[in-house]
Amino acid sequence: MQADNIKNLTSIIEQDLAQGNLSPQEKLDTVRKLKPLLQKGSIVLAQTNPTPGDLKGNAQKAMRYIDWAAAIEAAAVVFPEMFLIGYPIGDFIDKFPVIVEENMQWLEALAAKTSSTKVIIGFAQKNPEKTGKKYYNAIAVLSNGKIEKIIRKSLLPNYSEFNDYRHFEPAPVDPDSRIIDLNGVKTGIIVCEDGWNDDEFFEHNLYADDPVKELMLKHKPGLLINCSSSITRAKKEQLKHNMLSFVSKKYNCPLIYVNQTGSNDGITFDGASRMYNAKGELKVRAKYFEEQFLIVNPASDEENIFPLPKGLEKTLTSQKAFTLDHEPDLERTYLTITGAVRDYFNKTGFKRAVLGLSGGLDSTVCAVLLADAIGAENVFGLSMPSKLTSDLSKSDAQELARNLKINFLETPVKDMVDLTKNHFEKVFEQVQTKWDVRYKESFTMDNIQARSRALILWGIANEFQACLPIATSDKSELYMGYATINGDMSGGFAPIADVCKTKLFALAKWMNENREEKNAIPLSVINKRPCAELAVNPLTNKILLAEEALMPYEFLDEVIWRVENLNQSMDEMMEAAFLHEAKENISKEQKSQWLEKFFSRMSKAIFKWGLMPPYPIVDARSINRYEYSQPVVSSKIQYKHSSIEEKIQALS
Repeated sequence: MQADNIKNLTSIIEQDLAQGNLSPQEKLDTVRKLKPLLQKGSIVLAQTNPTPGDLKGNAQKAMRYIDWAAAIEAAAVVFPEMFLIGYPIGDFIDKFPVIVEENMQWLEALAAKTSSTKVIIGFAQKNPEKTGKKYYNAIAVLSNGKIEKIIRKSLLPNYSEFNDYRHFEPAPVDPDSRIIDLNGVKTGIIVCEDGWNDDEFFEHNLYADDPVKELMLKHKPGLLINCSSSITRAKKEQLKHNMLSFVSKKYNCPLIYVNQTGSNDGITFDGASRMYNAKGELKVRAKYFEEQFLIVNPASDEENIFPLPKGLEKTLTSQKAFTLDHEPDLERTYLTITGAVRDYFNKTGFKRAVLGLSGGLDSTVCAVLLADAIGAENVFGLSMPSKLTSDLSKSDAQELARNLKINFLETPVKDMVDLTKNHFEKVFEQVQTKWDVRYKESFTMDNIQARSRALILWGIANEFQACLPIATSDKSELYMGYATINGDMSGGFAPIADVCKTKLFALAKWMNENREEKNAIPLSVINKRPCAELAVNPLTNKILLAEEALMPYEFLDEVIWRVENLNQSMDEMMEAAFLHEAKENISKEQKSQWLEKFFSRMSKAIFKWGLMPPYPIVDARSINRYEYSQPVVSSKIQYKHSSIEEKIQALS
C-alpha cells in the first residue's frame, strides 16, 4: 500500500513537471503526504528529455526536478549524462565554443540554487590543458550553493551512433575522483561507457581500462551510480539488463542507472532507468520512452518495476539469430518511431505533416505512426494516382484516411506526368544530337511519377505553416536502391527508413490489434503484394511487383540482417541456411543470383543513403548516417573471395 501511495504522489509531481498545473498549496500538500513515506537516503532518478543546445530550457527543466527533490528532502537527484548541453552534441560545441562557456555558467547558476539535496548532473567541461581535445564529458555534484565535485568520463565511445572521442578528451582513470558521500554512504560515480567494459562479461573489450573495477577494488563503495545516455535498439535491453545485473552481483554492490529519454534527430533514448540490489536483482525500473520522477532507496528491498514494452521480456535470453517472428520487438519499434516523430516535430517547431497515400504498406504504416505521434488533425494524406494506379489502391488510401480521421485529398498526377514527359522528349532529342548514348530502356517515366508527387507534397509544405513532407521509403528497399531521389525518398523526416519490409507487415498487423481504434489499416493493404505501380513487367504485361524487381522480402531481409549483424560475405551466405530456403526449397543457382543482385544493387545505392532526411534508428544496426558511412566510389568492393590463382591472373 505504501508503494502505491508513493506511485500516486510521484505521478502528481510528474504531472506538475510536465504541465506546471499545481498551485503552491497543492505542492505543499503533496510534499506533506509524500515525505513521511520515504526512507532516509532516498534518491530521485530524473529521467529527462533534454534538447541539444537548449541550455536555458534544459537548465529550467533541471531546476523543476531539483526543487521537487529538495522539497521532499531526497538525499540526491540524479540526471543523465551531458544533460545540460544535450546529447548527442554533434559538432556545434567545436564550431561555437560559447555554448560550452554558457553551459558552465548555467551549471553555476543551478549550483547557487541548491540545498543539502545533492544534484548529480551531466555537462560539458572545458579542458584547461594545452594538449588534447578541448572538452571533457563530465558529471558535476552540486550542493549547498556550490559545485562540490566534478567527475570526468574516461572511456569515450567512437562507434555506431556515438562519437564522443571526436570532441572529448578521455580522463585518466582516477578512482579517488569518483567517490562522493551520499547520506553517509560511500558512493561511486561513473559515466555511461565507463561501466561497459567488464572483461568477465564481454568476450572482446574495446578499452584497456575498467573504471568500475579500479573504483571497486580501491574504495569498495556501498553504492554505484551510472549517469547515462544510451539509445534504444533491437537487443539493447538484453545487453543492458544482463550487464548491469552482472556488475552489481560481481561486486556485491547496489547499482543505480539513470538514462535519458526522448529523441534527437532519430537517435532515441528509451529511459528505463533502474536500480539493482547487491545480488544483481532488478528492484526498480522506470517507464520506457517517458520522462519520470522516480524515487529509489538502495537500502530498501521493495520493488517498483514498470513493465517493458510488450514482448521484449521474451528477448532477454534469446540468441543472436535472424527471425521472421518480429512480435517481441513490435511495441518497442512503435514507441521508438512515434517518440522520434513527436520529438522531431516538437523540437524543430513543426506541427503538421503531409504525405502521399499510395494505398501501399509503406505510406499506410507512416500515416498511422504520424497520426498517433502528432495527432490525426495535423496529418494530411494525398492520394495522387497515375494511369497505372489501381482502383483498389485509391480506395485503400481513402479508407485508411477515413479510419484514422486524418485529412485527405485525391489529386491525380496524370496531367503533370504527361506535360513533363512531352517536355522531356523535346529536351532529350536535342541532347541526343550531342550525346548518342541514350538508354534503350530507362526509368525516366517511373521517376517522373514519383517526383511529380513529391513536388505536390513540397508545394503544400511551402504554402502552409509549420508543415513537413514525409519520406516513406523502408529499409529493405533503401538497401536495394529501390527508391526515387526527389520522389518517395524526398521529405523532411523518414519514419520507417530503418524498418525492413517483413517487420513492416508485422507492425501493420500489430497496430491493427493494439491501437485504441482497432483495424484502422484495411486488410487488403496487408494482404496485397508490394507494388510501386510505376511500371509494367514486360514478362507478364501486368504491373511490376516489387519482389519481381528485387527478390522475396523474406530472403532480402535476412541478407540485410546477416550483413549488419554478422558481417558475412557472399561466400559465407552461400553456405548459410536461410529461413526462406527451408520454406521454398531454393536452388543454389537462384540463391547465388539473388545474392549477386543484392550486392550489386547495394553498391550502387550507397549514394542514396546519404541523401535521406533524418530518420529513427530502430534496428540493432543501420545505414543511418550517424552510424554508417561508406565512400560512394567504393562500388568495386569484393564481397566474396577469389582464389590466389585468380588474383595472380588479374595482376598479369
